[in-house]
Amino acid sequence: MAGIAHAETERLAGYAAVFEPADPPRAGSVAFWSEGGDVLPEGVGRAGQLAVVLPAGDGVRRRTVPAVRLQVADALPLLTRARSGHAAHPAAAFWGAAGLVALQLVARGRLVPGLSAGDIDAWRVGPLDTADIDRIRALAAAMPTRARAAPVEETSPVELADAEGLVRSFLDAVADGLPRTAAAARLAHGTLFAAPAPQRVARLRMWADEIAAGLDSGVRISLRVDVPDGDFKHGAFRAVVQVHSAADPSLMADASEIWRGHRAFGPRARIDTVVAVRRAARVWPLLDRLLQSAVPDQLMLADQEIVELLSTAATHLAAIGVDVHWPKGLTRQLSATAVIGKRESPPSDVPAFFGGDSLLSFDWQLALGGDPLTEEEMDQLAEAHRPIVRLRDQWLLLDPELAGKARDRALPPVRPVDALSAALTGTAYVDGARIDVAPNAWLESLRDRIRDPDGGTEPIAQPASLAGTLRDYQLRGLRWLDRMTSLGLGACLADDMGLGKTITLIALHLHRAADERTPGKPTLVVCPASLLGNWEREIQRFAPGAKVRRYHGSARFIESAEDGFVLTTYGTMRLDAERLAQVGWGIVVADEAQHVKNSTSSTARALRRIRADARVALTGTPVENNLSELWAILDWTTPGLLGSLRSFRGRWAKPIESRADDGATAQRLAALVKPFLLRRKKSDPGIAPELPAKTETDQPVELTREQAALYEAVVREAMAEIGGSAGIARRGLVVKLLTALKQICNHPAHYLKEQEPLLRGRSGKLELLDELVDTIISEDGAVLIFTQYVAMARLIERHLADRGVATQLLHGGTPVARREQLVRSFQDGAVPVFLLSLKAAGTGLNLTRADHVIHFDRWWNPAVEDQATDRAYRIGQTRPVQVHRLIAEGTVEDRIATMLESKKVLAESVLSSGEAALTELTDSELADLVSLRAVR
Repeated sequence: MAGIAHAETERLAGYAAVFEPADPPRAGSVAFWSEGGDVLPEGVGRAGQLAVVLPAGDGVRRRTVPAVRLQVADALPLLTRARSGHAAHPAAAFWGAAGLVALQLVARGRLVPGLSAGDIDAWRVGPLDTADIDRIRALAAAMPTRARAAPVEETSPVELADAEGLVRSFLDAVADGLPRTAAAARLAHGTLFAAPAPQRVARLRMWADEIAAGLDSGVRISLRVDVPDGDFKHGAFRAVVQVHSAADPSLMADASEIWRGHRAFGPRARIDTVVAVRRAARVWPLLDRLLQSAVPDQLMLADQEIVELLSTAATHLAAIGVDVHWPKGLTRQLSATAVIGKRESPPSDVPAFFGGDSLLSFDWQLALGGDPLTEEEMDQLAEAHRPIVRLRDQWLLLDPELAGKARDRALPPVRPVDALSAALTGTAYVDGARIDVAPNAWLESLRDRIRDPDGGTEPIAQPASLAGTLRDYQLRGLRWLDRMTSLGLGACLADDMGLGKTITLIALHLHRAADERTPGKPTLVVCPASLLGNWEREIQRFAPGAKVRRYHGSARFIESAEDGFVLTTYGTMRLDAERLAQVGWGIVVADEAQHVKNSTSSTARALRRIRADARVALTGTPVENNLSELWAILDWTTPGLLGSLRSFRGRWAKPIESRADDGATAQRLAALVKPFLLRRKKSDPGIAPELPAKTETDQPVELTREQAALYEAVVREAMAEIGGSAGIARRGLVVKLLTALKQICNHPAHYLKEQEPLLRGRSGKLELLDELVDTIISEDGAVLIFTQYVAMARLIERHLADRGVATQLLHGGTPVARREQLVRSFQDGAVPVFLLSLKAAGTGLNLTRADHVIHFDRWWNPAVEDQATDRAYRIGQTRPVQVHRLIAEGTVEDRIATMLESKKVLAESVLSSGEAALTELTDSELADLVSLRAVR
């Protein structure tokens, strides 16, 4: 229904609805009609007249009413929503319920090909089991009169349509349309049963009739496996054909009784049974032997044939509606689980265990009814020569796969960190297949211990040497960090900026220094250059007795490192990794750990070479663009936890980022990651109740005529170039286009790189910025203005200077000493406006004098913007904070703003994709994203 107004379409649900079958089924339509002569929505579907049959006295009569018709595929979303809509007509709600049944049948694979009455390729629902038939009949019995009011044809008798027949036709119409997508024909290597357009193939009529005979017959079959003499140990097996009535699910008889003339079955029962057996033989060719007998009633099976039926054939037969019933004296309650550490005792030194080269056993464990088998019992299964085994005073039906696991119990041993990973997720991978895993008692206890950051924590108090008082959540963070590091496991503290990650880490150092298990070792803090001064001040403030010195610039002496703090930058660490690796560090801290999110970078590789008793990552954004960044951080803190990067992408990242998963993969990853990553937000109950309110507002602005003209010209030229490109070149052109459009939205002079530009009157954003800044200054406020472009920051700096507004600018090229001076100057009230480059100043700075934050342009990840906002909205802020996001209406910024909101939700669960995802859009999707739209 492209182009149809959403509100007008939704109004249709308030009218009666009836299904009109067609040939092929997918051409059927749903007619919405008004009994009271109301005016139906215009511009929706095909308007016209409809002949309906309505009750009149003791009979029915024909009426012609106005109607709007929608193809079934177009009507289905509307109908399914109408099921729960209070204003929906009962007839529309009924067809919504029928649509849901159709979708569920197709989702279960109840979909078969065939031909329509006009020899056109068509799908239909089937085969249907007894429960399906009962459900359809119950649905038909509940059909409102107005939902069956239309005769099939104008010349039909004046009577209500057959309810069950109408429902089945509707189910077939839904089923016929669903497989016909744009990609279906390509996957099917042809248009037959894949393309929406009718394909007339009369040559397939005999084949289609045979399929239809199996589906439409009055019977279905099942197989009953038994042992005639009851001797499971030595007797032969027999498969008996059972015939079930489709009309009466409770009616069942052996095929031999049908051939003797069973009175309850109709005259076609023999033919229908033969057709059903022939269909089953296509799935399991062994059943062809039944058709060679005068009466296809039973078949003797050798042991190997029973194994075949048990291992594969029964599943395939069930898929076409043929159930297999095993003898009542047999049980199939045998299950297998892989157990880690079954043969090992708990380690005496846990940190050494996780940091060493130990391996844990990995074995299959079989259980009967949930009760594990002994080694002797598994030996008995391994030595069994028949698929039937006597165990614990009962006969077992032994799946050959389970028998194989009993014979080959030992799996390749696993490293301790892999064992912990399996214990947390309950799964592991063997030869590329995911299997269920159970940990031994010690691993299970450890898993439960680390799963809850607050539950069962060790009752440690804050260090006596800490010159300050930890808040409750900071003390819980300290206990969590101590527990993880004392076990030899790494940790990532991912609290919101401003919640005190620094003081928590200082407290951890002091606690470990006083602990007899971990005394006298120094802590290395690796951070951006801009944060060296902040770390030094915070250590001197909260741990005045601790030694602290910088390893940076010319002061790079490591020989005297003792039990205090050594502070260095990522750049220095990269240069001197070998020297730093020679020190016996107690803790290595990676502050703003997103700086090593690229695991292949030289900085990340250098950091991995520095060994320590414990590794702690501090970051407010463990995921900025994709899940591989989370892998990089946690693989540094706890190497091997998430497997190799390649396996991590295949098993976790791709299913989650592509949204191809139903959520189960994300849940398993969250279960694995949660113990190693502590994330608290300012908005969490009880975390930071003393913080004032924060108000976030999207501020829409119109483009000027110059901006709009530039925008449309760039889109037109770029899309033409992108249309003729592919691969890396295309992705580069897309990024170039997006960057150009964001710059145009900022200011034409920004995009055109004008040296001496005229700034006034050319940008909607700049005009709104003037209004906001004037208001903030008049109220004696202070503001941080973030932009991702230094060039734009300089334009704003020049513009505000021309207006007499005092500003200062901080960007990536600002020296460390100058940065610290600018921060002090702003905090002391020297200037009311602080211009900041988002990437260079979005983390680590304390700028609580600001009570306003303006994001002049949008970043691709909302978490990065939140970090920038947290320069002002952090502990120490006493005034409410206003956050203003400037968004150019009708542009790519407008569409991105909507995407960012959903992305923020996804990032909280595990991840979202960044700008790179936009480069994978098709040309039409990209054009829709960047096209300039009229502002209403």
